[in-house]
Amino acid sequence: MLVSDIDEGAVEAARRDGLTAVVSDSASEEQTAALMDAAGAELGGLDVLVNNAGIAGPTGPIETLDSEAWRRTFDVNIHSQFYAVKHGLALLRRSENASIVNLSSAAGRLGMAGRSPYSSSKWAVIGLTKTLAIELGAEGIRVNAICPGAVNGPRIDGVIEAKAQMLGRDVGEVARLYRAQSSLGRLIEPDDIADAAVFLASPLAASITGQALAVDGNTEKLY
Repeated sequence: MLVSDIDEGAVEAARRDGLTAVVSDSASEEQTAALMDAAGAELGGLDVLVNNAGIAGPTGPIETLDSEAWRRTFDVNIHSQFYAVKHGLALLRRSENASIVNLSSAAGRLGMAGRSPYSSSKWAVIGLTKTLAIELGAEGIRVNAICPGAVNGPRIDGVIEAKAQMLGRDVGEVARLYRAQSSLGRLIEPDDIADAAVFLASPLAASITGQALAVDGNTEKLY
């Protein structure tokens, strides 16, 4: 396994856990191409590609959004996946059980007021996933997406704070709304997403491709 992150602290933490990890900016095509070269050299091939890079992007009415922040959201959330598949495909083609797992979002299935760059970029992930499944299916390469709901952690905390500020409401109140988005009435845990990725990459999912798997507690509405 080879893990990459733009955050040096995250890379060091992965290394302490015994993983091979490198610093790389997924929004850079040049760095992603180098990463795939490193994967070939380090691993000798590539069976599974998980495109997990993502940022929340700016929050606010569309007329208030910074254009550069919009572009950055697309660079990280969707262009990074294009770069990784483009430059990793030669390695994947050598595998007998190749699988690509792209991270989308519940926001890639539902609109979300005040989060247009994030939601739009995650809709694009599903479009890319379904298109690649058609393109690569004849070669035996499976391509699926995961659509997480609100995942417990620092990122959603920041999103909730920004949304509360936009709405002029209490942070705790907005946090309760986020938990109430799903039928289960709670946030999703990171391990839930990891388990779904392992399943989609495994032989248990040998006949599954072109799908957007919701791991969201049945999100009914996005706030």
